[in-house]
Amino acid sequence: MTLTRKGAATRQRIVDGAAEQIREQGVFAVRLEDVMARTATSKSQLFHYFPGGKDDLLLAVARHEADQVITDQQPELGSLTSWTAWDEWRDKVLARYRGRGSDCPLHTALAQLGGTTDAARVVAGELLDRWQHQLANGIRHMQSRGGIAPGLDADREAAALLAGIQGGVLILMTTGSSAHLEAALDSGIAHLRASARRHR
Repeated sequence: MTLTRKGAATRQRIVDGAAEQIREQGVFAVRLEDVMARTATSKSQLFHYFPGGKDDLLLAVARHEADQVITDQQPELGSLTSWTAWDEWRDKVLARYRGRGSDCPLHTALAQLGGTTDAARVVAGELLDRWQHQLANGIRHMQSRGGIAPGLDADREAAALLAGIQGGVLILMTTGSSAHLEAALDSGIAHLRASARRHR
């Protein structure tokens, strides 16, 4: 669907409103009527932008929140050019998820869509690919400067670090504790730092 600037703004307003509603009430309590009231849109407008109704809207919210996951880590994630930068990125990730706690619109929207549906897989896959790509770029940069052993597979190391982060996030959402997320970040970065010493 090709949208005018006004149409794109209206669609984004609906997505933003739905995301806020999910944060306040949880995804299972959200009704389209509540989103329409919150965003001052009519039923015809909502179904114009989201013909599939709630599932289409939840998918749009999930994409929006996936984009926000990456945006919230910038500029640190895109500038992993020193160990100071890696530590600053680590602190930002922890702060983001500690601030959200168990309330994560991305995960709740994906859960409502069903984790095994094609739509949910695509959104989650796109997010993880973008995140892993930027981590791998940071690893390669540090390898070029001698901060990380050149023999390490940057993509594999980025995948392992990201897997640890996602596991820590899941535990945080389940228990409210960020200890596992912090451990995953610290252990992953320590492993990368130690590789250069082992290589010498």
